[in-house]
Amino acid sequence: MTHLETLKNLVLAPYILKATALIGVQRKVGGNQFRHCFSTLGILLDYKFFNDSVLLKASLLHDLLEDLPETQVDEIRWIDNEGNQVVELVLEVTRQKGETKILFLQRILNTGSRRALLLKCADRISNLTDLHRDTHTDESISDYLDQTEKYVVPMAEKVNADMVIELTDLIVRRREILKVID
Repeated sequence: MTHLETLKNLVLAPYILKATALIGVQRKVGGNQFRHCFSTLGILLDYKFFNDSVLLKASLLHDLLEDLPETQVDEIRWIDNEGNQVVELVLEVTRQKGETKILFLQRILNTGSRRALLLKCADRISNLTDLHRDTHTDESISDYLDQTEKYVVPMAEKVNADMVIELTDLIVRRREILKVID
């Protein structure tokens, strides 16, 4: 099947409907989590992951359980025949109660599945694109870039060389912005 045929047969509508719950979750940079999830999906499509429907579906819901913990997981499991796999991937990239950001990133780096690593890298690319000085302090931006270098770039090194390049480029550009304005 060609990429076009694969995309024509991809059924995302039920997952999009489930993700609309994130419209009410505002992002510090403006917009909402629903748009961020679509951005993450777009990044995965840009990287041509057309044949991994579970990864694409999970990208739409990757922040749902963290941002709206009251979500009924079984509703996702029942969406289609891939619902269980989607839930498992979303759970894998969801920060657990009491888990620090560093422990969360270490867990994904050390034990994450290939899909979890790809999803976390796409998520971080989206977040870095939205990282601005008018919504974050220079220190928080610098810390975020350090985290990305230490944990997310090594994730990308395990799964996709092009993501390594993009993440590295985004880190360099964001650090240059911090230097230029100082």
